[in-house]
Amino acid sequence: MRIAIDTGGTFTDCVFVRNGRLEILKLPSTPQNPASAIALALEKILANQNGTDAPSLDLVCGTTVGTNALLERRGGRVAVVTTAGFEDVLEIGRQARPRLYDLLVKKAEPLVPQTRRFGLAERLDSEGRVLLSPGRREIARVVRAVARSRAQSVAVCLLFSFVNPKHERAIARALSAAGFQVSASHEILPEYREFERTSATVVNAYLVPVMSHYLGEIERHAIAWSPRGRKWRRKSAPARVRVMQSNGGVLSVMAAAHEPVRTILSGPAGGVLGAQYVAGLAGFERIITFDMGGTSTDVALMDARGRDALATTSETIVSDLPIAVPMLDIHTVGAGGGSLARFDRAGALRVGPESAGADPGPICYGRGEKPTVTDANLLLGRIPKTGLLGGAFELDMARTRHFMERARGPMRSVDQFAQGILDVANSVMEKAIRVISVERGHDPRDYTLVAFGGAGALHACDLAAALEIPRVLVPCFPGALSALGILRADVAKDLSHTIRLEVRSGSQIRGKLLHEFSVLEQEGLAQMRVEGFARRSARIDRKLDMRYSGQSYELTVPFAGDYVSAFHRAHEQRYGYSDQSRTCEIVNIRARFAGKVPKPGLPKWKAQGHSPAGEIVVRISVVFSGRKYSTTIYDRTRLQPGNRIPGPAIVTEYSATTAIPPHWTGRVDSYGNLILEPRR
Repeated sequence: MRIAIDTGGTFTDCVFVRNGRLEILKLPSTPQNPASAIALALEKILANQNGTDAPSLDLVCGTTVGTNALLERRGGRVAVVTTAGFEDVLEIGRQARPRLYDLLVKKAEPLVPQTRRFGLAERLDSEGRVLLSPGRREIARVVRAVARSRAQSVAVCLLFSFVNPKHERAIARALSAAGFQVSASHEILPEYREFERTSATVVNAYLVPVMSHYLGEIERHAIAWSPRGRKWRRKSAPARVRVMQSNGGVLSVMAAAHEPVRTILSGPAGGVLGAQYVAGLAGFERIITFDMGGTSTDVALMDARGRDALATTSETIVSDLPIAVPMLDIHTVGAGGGSLARFDRAGALRVGPESAGADPGPICYGRGEKPTVTDANLLLGRIPKTGLLGGAFELDMARTRHFMERARGPMRSVDQFAQGILDVANSVMEKAIRVISVERGHDPRDYTLVAFGGAGALHACDLAAALEIPRVLVPCFPGALSALGILRADVAKDLSHTIRLEVRSGSQIRGKLLHEFSVLEQEGLAQMRVEGFARRSARIDRKLDMRYSGQSYELTVPFAGDYVSAFHRAHEQRYGYSDQSRTCEIVNIRARFAGKVPKPGLPKWKAQGHSPAGEIVVRISVVFSGRKYSTTIYDRTRLQPGNRIPGPAIVTEYSATTAIPPHWTGRVDSYGNLILEPRR
């Protein structure tokens, strides 16, 4: 039994394979103890799976626990050990100002206060040669100081340890022997840039106590439901638990507990993989993914025509903290179905980033009292009164209207208030899509918008119209597409190393690069063996971080063919110019190791012809762009390939709701996907 579970801010989504068929399950999340929702999901899915033929359990999880711990500043108590004299690297940071013209701007407080930052008397030069070696007494002194600070976890980040980790290993061993959970920078991020390396290592140490506890709970729940657990009384393989990473791959729960910094965008990464899969089935190579959940919206851009469709970045910032480990290039904004609406001191309507979450949730869920995007959609008729999850999750229209009326402020009517909420939320999400497309040299008119998440299909056509995107793809069970992506994700490891080499032609230093890659690959293949993949079964992708000499930041290109020309082309696309006469510099080498896992797929349906959809449930009045329209509601489970749906229409299903505005038309393709396009 293979199960993928994506824990979101409002709902926990499950996708699993039973009797050769994909099935889904959605449950309310339990923010106070996210593992509880996973335990309940396993109980509902596996309660009847017993006896001698009960299958073994393969569980893959996506999680927001790490992200939320950073946003809410509720990680572990961390100490930092660094080279003496550099204890304030975290506080000094970079000279870049978060708001350039704000004279009163205040930086976020570092995760580790000055009282828990300790200097070790040691020093290496930039080539890794030892200038000052720490003796036993010095190491013992630092260990005692850390012990007095009552830290749960320790981040070790010494100068130039990415060149020579000898001193870092010595202090890390001593701290581990003293009982501390240790994150060492030469393992987390062996790259130059002291602030970013220290920040990533500290974030990892900050999340270790929280994530190790959470992942331990998940593993205990999985074992309880495995054939060797107390529920099933037969001998078989133990449960296997893996965790989704931000880079689009999964890894063992043990590795994730040691390096939780790699799981910060795990749920959104699963959504990108799921969107790539369904778009490929539908025949669309260039896509913009639009994942609107209960708390946030995640967008990404992919072009399957390139060698590396899943673009990654090492410049992610979460909660004002740079996290330079490789992640899928996903842009996140605080606009979701649960985003709270309010009027600021100047009387302007604001939506998000604060969210009602799962508790208390939107007003219509029965406990919340503050208006949200979901409440606005319900009032305007875009979410049917029958509720969510196929009617199992009832929505309270009367309660919603009462509290929205109280909160509408200067708006003339509650309907105008609801429309304003949607307009503001759409503007926030439109800006997010512009960031990953227009601002990076991509024309959104060349792409298809893939809309998913519980609320994505409610807003997708409005955003597509604003950005002139020609079509919208709404996949099967869009509310659980992230979980499907997680279920299909390969096991993956990303390793990197700083080398700093100047190059004028690709052949000039190829031998040096091959040697450096061989060292990196020995380590990566050893880690893949621990994950259960032999050397021959692991796929390796090599990449280079390159820049022009004198630049401060790099672009990543594949290490294949004429990689120098590839860098010039990438620079031209990203920044609008290139200079082929200028010396290039290779800063880091990167290697990605992937091991394939079984990938369940969506079945192809038999086409029924281009007939109009006949399964109309009811007609109601729905507001689109401030005007009321008589609108048809369809049950998606009854639609067949080839059906056409003229707008205005609402398509309901278990995991989400789709809004098709006036002057748009939908059609169902051979895999059950909805393709929405404006009428010409």
